[in-house]
Amino acid sequence: MKVCEITGKTAMVGHNVSHSNRKTKRRFSPNLKTKRFWSESEGRWITMKVSAAGIKTINKKGFDNALKEAVAPKKIY
Repeated sequence: MKVCEITGKTAMVGHNVSHSNRKTKRRFSPNLKTKRFWSESEGRWITMKVSAAGIKTINKKGFDNALKEAVAPKKIY
């Protein structure tokens, strides 16, 4: 499933709106990238699926701190 492991972002639902103003359903997917991060505490590379905003958060706070403050994933039934 397409979920950012840092921010918890998931797909949103919206409309395509045509020139005649007809509306059809569409999905807005998060901008996910598969990226490796070095964990100082574990001393190894960790591969994660993160959004562009999640990568910015990791660059700002550091990987280990961002992982501690990561949003818990939403339960989907």
